[in-house]
Amino acid sequence: MYSTTYHRVSSVDEAVKLLGDCDEAALLSGGQTLLPTMKARLAAPSDLIDLGRIDALKGISVDGRSVKIGAGTTHAEIHASKEIAAVCPGLHEMTGVLGDPAVRHMGTLGGSLANNDPAADYPAAILALDATIHTSKREIEAGQFLVGLFETALEDDEIITAVSFEAPERSGYEKFRNPASRYAMCGVFVAKSAETVRVGVTGAGGDGAFRWEAAEEALAQRFEASALEGLSLDPSEMLGDLHGSPEYRANLVRVMAKRALAKA
Repeated sequence: MYSTTYHRVSSVDEAVKLLGDCDEAALLSGGQTLLPTMKARLAAPSDLIDLGRIDALKGISVDGRSVKIGAGTTHAEIHASKEIAAVCPGLHEMTGVLGDPAVRHMGTLGGSLANNDPAADYPAAILALDATIHTSKREIEAGQFLVGLFETALEDDEIITAVSFEAPERSGYEKFRNPASRYAMCGVFVAKSAETVRVGVTGAGGDGAFRWEAAEEALAQRFEASALEGLSLDPSEMLGDLHGSPEYRANLVRVMAKRALAKA
């Protein structure tokens, strides 16, 4: 790796100040993407700001169906939460199949969202849960937060502090995993509340995670897998690579949605 200056901070304010003072600083949360990228010499931040010791970024709060999760909370901690399992089984399920044990015990909610990998699991969840992203500056709706591949609405000196949402009545998540990386070639999160159904899709869209609105409308009328029969997605809007063609992924979305519904 190239030379970098390491900073261990104890508060969000301290981290924000360093971001403003340093030329090309990078934030380190779980480090599951940043550190391998630095080792491969694809990133060379002048300063590395470690958020791992900021207690204010950690923890899970569940009050009735209102949920708030600190950005520094690991995937394993979310999966282990009995409160999350009780009010949002879909999120509990998702965090149990995310990456591998090492990733789940080191990677964090905020780090994953800030990176916004097109094959990451959380983007589908925050869209389906209609979540709010809390930052050091403001609150951002999930649909406005996710901008494109590896791109979010975060400003250069802005840090994710927490994610909040109202737990749905029913939820489920299913993904088709890349056999090597375990990333989602297609992941679908389904959430049903009293008045709406939301379907978030990750790993398949050419522009990143998206809501499958046609499925939402059909499931609002009949919340069962048969409601998805006859629905299709435009392959021209799907991702195509050596792991699967756009047509293959378009079909995967419907298959994974049916499986997510079965869990919900």
